[in-house]
Amino acid sequence: MKGEDIFVRYSRQIFIEEIGLEGQRKIMNAKVLVIGAGGLGSPVIQYLAAAGVGKLGVVDFDEVELHNLNRQVIHNESSVGISKVESAEQFVKNLNHQVNFTGHQLKMDAANAEELISDYDIIIDGSDNFTTRYLVNDTCVKLGKPLVYGSILSFSGQVAVFNYQGSRNLRDIFPEPPLDENIPDCDSLGVLGPLPGIVGSMMAHLALNLITGLPVPVNKLALIDTFSWTFQAVDF
Repeated sequence: MKGEDIFVRYSRQIFIEEIGLEGQRKIMNAKVLVIGAGGLGSPVIQYLAAAGVGKLGVVDFDEVELHNLNRQVIHNESSVGISKVESAEQFVKNLNHQVNFTGHQLKMDAANAEELISDYDIIIDGSDNFTTRYLVNDTCVKLGKPLVYGSILSFSGQVAVFNYQGSRNLRDIFPEPPLDENIPDCDSLGVLGPLPGIVGSMMAHLALNLITGLPVPVNKLALIDTFSWTFQAVDF
């Protein structure tokens, strides 16, 4: 792709004074790993690919199911039955062929977490279970990787940046995962489709801020309640 075409494609980002050409170069050289290609991962993948992130890794072991389609916007009816990683790769290729998509069609666990995470600059956790969330957090702390964290349930969401330039991490606000194995989740309580779009877009925005050196909130947990339409930040 010619230089002038690249400029045109990303011009609306480049025109932002705080980003400019240098910021766009940082985006195009960045390596970002997204854990999960579901509700949160979908908007993250969509907006990071659109922004021109150089290397976009995606970890997911699941297949697309029909009930995913109300919120997992990178997948479509023809994706049902195929792996989410494969579907995500096709989406990214159709959106922006310049992005180097690297799919990891597997379940992240203690045996592979360090190897997966070590090759990336920024980690974004869109997983849907506490085991993976704490594993990702602990691995990022060990390897010194900044982590963009998000979670959703029903009408509520949370967003934070962990482990950035000495800032605190998930265990500083929630030292241990809940003991109850029957914790409500989206399968039992559901989720309204736009909520993961809102939270995932915030996560993608924070990742781009990290890449380009723009300010990010640290030691703060953003709480989003779309039922009462309230937004607040809690210090920790």
